[in-house]
Amino acid sequence: MKLILAIFLLTAVSCNNSQKAGSETMQMPGAYRMLSQTVNDGKKDTTVTTVKQLKIYTGDYMMYANVNPADSVSGFGIGTYSADTGTVIEQVIYNAFDSTANASPVKFTLLIEKMPKGYKQVIKDMESGVQKFTLTEEYNMEGTTVKSPMDGAWKAVKFYTITGKDTIENKIVQYKTYYDGHFIFGHTFTDSTNKLHTGMGYGTFEMTGANKLKENLTASNYYQIRGKSFDIDIVMNGTDEFKQTLIEPNGDTGVEIYQRLKK
Repeated sequence: MKLILAIFLLTAVSCNNSQKAGSETMQMPGAYRMLSQTVNDGKKDTTVTTVKQLKIYTGDYMMYANVNPADSVSGFGIGTYSADTGTVIEQVIYNAFDSTANASPVKFTLLIEKMPKGYKQVIKDMESGVQKFTLTEEYNMEGTTVKSPMDGAWKAVKFYTITGKDTIENKIVQYKTYYDGHFIFGHTFTDSTNKLHTGMGYGTFEMTGANKLKENLTASNYYQIRGKSFDIDIVMNGTDEFKQTLIEPNGDTGVEIYQRLKK
């Protein structure tokens, strides 16, 4: 399982295009839960259904995050995309898996087949060493039609924790995406030994007031927050920046400032 995820989240490069059919541009915005992931090495299919993954397409950006419940190994990626009939091209600007991160843009071409409740995506000619693979994933749409000022893709520009009278700035690379009543966060950080770690979470959210947000964590590699709900204070600075304040489980106050990603 870990090998499959590592191959396809970090080192893969796609270079195929689909043959278009029809005349209307395909629309992708929404929140989608992955049902299955199948790897074909030219000889056999290997299918996985236990990995938890959510993928969100906004108008301009896409973000995915996943976790393997067996060992809590997680990954995520974020980038821009363009859609045409039968094809989505993703330009991933940042992705991470376990103890590895990649900030160099990677291009993926997805062959998309719309299904009654979601879609199927196929990426051909993915490479790992000298081997090539085809990756197929099936998704169900999970989103709602509820809109909010939070909708979009964001990057944290400041992240700090207040403990008593002390304020500690956290050196974390963190992205967050909201859309269709769902959200994803993903981050990387290094510990005191300079080892990199990846963290993620996803779930549903709702605005409970003009400056109040409730997040319900469906999945995360952090057991402390998985399955729990959090009330978050939000302060918008125009439409492209916000500050969130959250009382953490240990009583500390976490403050995060985000700026909207623009294409």
